Amino acid sequence: MFRKVISFVLLLSSLSVATVQHIPATPEVFKGLKVIDIRTPAEWRETGIIKGSYTLMFFDEKGQYNVMKFIKNLDSIVKKGEKFALVCRTGSRTSMVSEFLSKDLGYNVIDLQGGFVKLVKEGYKPSPYMLKR
Repeated sequence: MFRKVISFVLLLSSLSVATVQHIPATPEVFKGLKVIDIRTPAEWRETGIIKGSYTLMFFDEKGQYNVMKFIKNLDSIVKKGEKFALVCRTGSRTSMVSEFLSKDLGYNVIDLQGGFVKLVKEGYKPSPYMLKR
């Protein structure tokens, strides 16, 4: 019986239409996509942000996170089947978060590999971060 349940769960997960794409971060990749910047407010202030991106911190400065709060805020920005991109400083956080969002929760995510650092090296000029009140 246990094997049948496991087989059924594996079958359902293989039928999922959600995907994660790991694509090198270049300015051309995110044009026309919603971009969620999961860095911290200190990082946004220090380096700026991608113009038009949504700032939605996943891990705080201490490495802590609140998945329920993040998902609630994410759902106010993107629809479940909508493709969107995640960016962080170097791509480490987005790699983990995009896999989680895709495989565990069914989102269609583009992980911008190399993150914000790579974008700037590619010539991208960030916009200043303005604190929203």
